[in-house]
Amino acid sequence: MSNIVVLDNGGGLIKAGQGGERDPTTVIPNCLYKPLSSKKFLHPSPLTSLSDEIDLTSAAVRRPIDRGYLINSDLQREIWSHLFTSFLHITPSSSSLLLTEAPLSIPSVQRTTDELVFEDFGFSSLYVAHPQSLVHLYEASRQPDSILSKTQCSLVVDCGFSFTHAVPVLHNFTLNHAIKRIDLGGKAFTNYLKELVSYRSINVMDETFLVDDAKEKLCFVSLDLLRDLRLARNGNNLIKSTYVLPDGVTHTKGYVKDPQAAQRFLSLSEKEHVVMDKVGERRKADMNKNEIDLTNERFLVPETLFQPADLGMNQAGLAECIVRAINSCHSYLQPVLYQSIILTGGSTLFPQLKERLEGELRPLVPDHFDVKITTQEDPILGVWRGGSLLASSPDFESMCVTKAEYEELGSARCRRRFFH
Repeated sequence: MSNIVVLDNGGGLIKAGQGGERDPTTVIPNCLYKPLSSKKFLHPSPLTSLSDEIDLTSAAVRRPIDRGYLINSDLQREIWSHLFTSFLHITPSSSSLLLTEAPLSIPSVQRTTDELVFEDFGFSSLYVAHPQSLVHLYEASRQPDSILSKTQCSLVVDCGFSFTHAVPVLHNFTLNHAIKRIDLGGKAFTNYLKELVSYRSINVMDETFLVDDAKEKLCFVSLDLLRDLRLARNGNNLIKSTYVLPDGVTHTKGYVKDPQAAQRFLSLSEKEHVVMDKVGERRKADMNKNEIDLTNERFLVPETLFQPADLGMNQAGLAECIVRAINSCHSYLQPVLYQSIILTGGSTLFPQLKERLEGELRPLVPDHFDVKITTQEDPILGVWRGGSLLASSPDFESMCVTKAEYEELGSARCRRRFFH
């Protein structure tokens, strides 16, 4: 059996490693960046060993994937080549590749991907999987006694970098006719936070990495939006957190000024919230300080996932999106799907997302249906672990398309094997 490379090629991060392992060998950003100190675009370091000496302030970014689909194959080839030689140390001609691809991908993108794999790198065989089916496979193996495993049926809510999908999965196959999508993901949340901060304090429109870090460390989902908006108007409230910007001398990365204080609001009881609810005066931003104060921005950014209209988008919120996806399935599957909703993707890491979603779903779901939502132990690595599990199965080689078959039949004919 040849060496199997599992590649979860996301719009934000690439997770790559050997099939059969528990964790990927490396996780790197799927981009090239150019810091102000450099004259050319550089390859990012793995997330586990991001070097502190590189100052990413106002760094330019180039990404091969936009809105979930491959738009720059030359850039993707360059990133993969660096990945295979510097981190995985593999020879593609003697390796098989398990690659993830966003659902409902268009044929021209599929052809470009196949050309990359077989013609540019020369892999011996390829298997393309939807990320959501791999999440289902991994969760079913983790919980053998659950209803998800017994019925082989689940609804995977994948909130990633480019967009959010609600995908029903049956026997490891995605039900494409029932897939629903919201054009919101981690990138849109970061851009919205950039706009809010730039409007209220200092211009951070060029600070992609900085604002991304602030979003991941400080944003949370509000369980009561109106109450939290009232609390945020108070000048000295527990929602307010300070993010210190890099000065380029003592530190080249931003950080949260008081991490414990930033988390304190999430642990308050309902009574304590009521005591805090006194409106005070909000101070204006001090432009001389090398820091930004975040108050209602902390929960207004993830709120757009439930209210896309806040961004002027004519799309349903997450709860309604899930209900529409399940209602598109056969009536026999619906009660099971409501009981096996799985949250995955980096954007599901916002605190209180699961509780808010349960609260919004319950009124939309018939009373005689139970609603059960589970969050993956690691939403970022869940897809890769499912791929690793599939790659270690004895049937994997027979499921792949070989290079000889691709050369004989072409991309379109070979693709039929993966999703039928």
